[in-house]
This record gives sequence, C-alpha cells and structure tokens, in this order.
Amino acid sequence: MEFYFQRTYRGPLKAVLLDWAGTTMDYGCYAPAVVFVEIYKRFGVEISMAEAREPMGAHKRVHIQQISQQDGVRERWTATHGKPPTEEDVDRMFTEFVPAQLKVLAQYADLIPGTLQACANFRERGLKIGSTTGYTQEMMDLLYKEAADRGYIPDSSVCAAEVPAGRPAPWMCLKNAINLGIYPMEAYVKVGDTVPDILEGLNAGMWTIGLAMTGNEVGLNEAEIAALDPEIRERKRTRAITRLAQAGAHYVVDGIWDVPPLLDAINARLTRGERP
Repeated sequence: MEFYFQRTYRGPLKAVLLDWAGTTMDYGCYAPAVVFVEIYKRFGVEISMAEAREPMGAHKRVHIQQISQQDGVRERWTATHGKPPTEEDVDRMFTEFVPAQLKVLAQYADLIPGTLQACANFRERGLKIGSTTGYTQEMMDLLYKEAADRGYIPDSSVCAAEVPAGRPAPWMCLKNAINLGIYPMEAYVKVGDTVPDILEGLNAGMWTIGLAMTGNEVGLNEAEIAALDPEIRERKRTRAITRLAQAGAHYVVDGIWDVPPLLDAINARLTRGERP
C-alpha cells in the first residue's frame, strides 16, 4: 500500500495548566529564592540569588540538590565543610527549608496583575484550569487558601510529591488530565515562567507558553522592573524570551495577561491539523 492515513485531533483547546509562583502569584518568584539563600547561609555557605534561582521549577528537595551541584557552590561547600555536599546534607537542608518556606509564603501570595482577568477569559472559553508546582502539598495547602481568598481557584492542582517525579517529567500534567477527565493532550496548554515548566508541557505532548517578565527568568517584582533603565529592562526581557524559546516554548510573552489571544492562534493551528 502506498498511502497511509494518520488520525489527527482538530478540535479546540479544552484546558490550561498554570504554574504558581511567577505565573499566577508571587511576581518575580521571590518566595522560594529568598529561602534557598537563607538555608544555605544557615549551613555556612553563601549563595547568590542567581545560584538560588538556577534550578527553579523543580521539586524543592531536588532544587536544593541541584544548587549543591553547581561548581561554585560545591567549591564553597567543600571549603567550609571539608568535603562535597552529600545527599544527607541535602536532606538536612530540605528539612529546614520546609518550615522556613511555610513561614514566608503568605508574604508573597499576591496574585500577579492580570491573573483573574486571564482566568475569567479561560472560563468564558469553556476551558478547565489545572496547575502544577514544585511546592510540597503542605505549602500548597497554605497557598490554595491565599489564592482562593484573592479569587483564584483552579479546578485541579498537582504537586511533585503526588507523582513519580516532578519537572521536567510530564507526570504532574498527566495527573491533571486524569483529575480533569480531559483528553487528548493536544487540547492542553501549559503556561509557566521557567525552563522546566516548558519541558514539562512538551514532554506531556502539550502546547506551551513561556512567561518572560513575571517570573524567575527576570527575578524582579513589578515595581523593580518599572524602575529599571529601559535599556537594561529590554536586555533582561530579551534574555528571558531567548531562554524560554530555546527550551522549546511555542510562544513566549511577558505575562499571563498576554495569554488569551494566543489561545485563538493555537485553536487555528489545531484546526489546520497541527500538533504541539
């Protein structure tokens, strides 16, 4: 036989999966970053905000472990402790990280401007809203309440501890799909501010949208960004866009407020038989 035919989904989008810090709340993704710096300081090792932010998006224990493997951090740890950091060291830091993070989470729980408007648009389109996070369930219990008090209530949320592995593995996205009862995966859009967010969505077979300005890639809040020299601001923006695009994001925009128009573009691509 010379001709073969491929089954292709040509329906509309059905759901959006959103990250939390840096995407829907905590403009600049400060809450985890400041605590990572503090925890390493407690163990006698100074790390920079850039070093603290590098693995952002991963499960928080994995994040601590990945910080410890950065060359500069590893060298400073070895100089302080006489040996490289071990898994036991990572466990001890994570044990201290959890209460320290819980203590400050509410201080960084304000929604990013445009979040409620974007979610209202998603609802008007008939889309379900799911979410994934590197936070633990204990942390998310606190954030769910803070978010709900501010008017944001997703239909599903999955933590890395609920699945075999966190980002960049697709399991949190797939568990959201089970929770929401929606398929195929081409009918989903994953939105996030980190490279692991994009990889998570791609590995799950979803469309992906990166957010350049509100999250970890720039790492500044709204007021700090507004105060930047325009040339510096544009340089940071270009770097963030490049990083997310090179990770494979189908689209990269400044913030969640820019997402709704892209859904029309994705629906048009689906109608043409395109896949993520």
